[in-house]
Amino acid sequence: MNKVDDQLKKDVLHAVETERSRQNDLWGKQRHSYGDWLKILIEEVGDVAQAMQKDQGWGKDSDASNLYSELIHVAAVAVAIAEQVKEEND
Repeated sequence: MNKVDDQLKKDVLHAVETERSRQNDLWGKQRHSYGDWLKILIEEVGDVAQAMQKDQGWGKDSDASNLYSELIHVAAVAVAIAEQVKEEND
């Protein structure tokens, strides 16, 4: 991996970490059943799908217009789930 790729990865991971902090600031430490986590994650994935479709001229209009931001939300929710799994298994 070259320096540009390394920096790109660092930037994206920093964005995920920032989003996790924002989520904690908004809702505090969240702990849910895995079924509820799945609903939250799928909702975020749905936003990604809408953002991907927006420029294709099909799909519904939505607030999910920023694909990068929506992908960061998905990653941050996945991290939150992983935090809970790790906490429960340690």
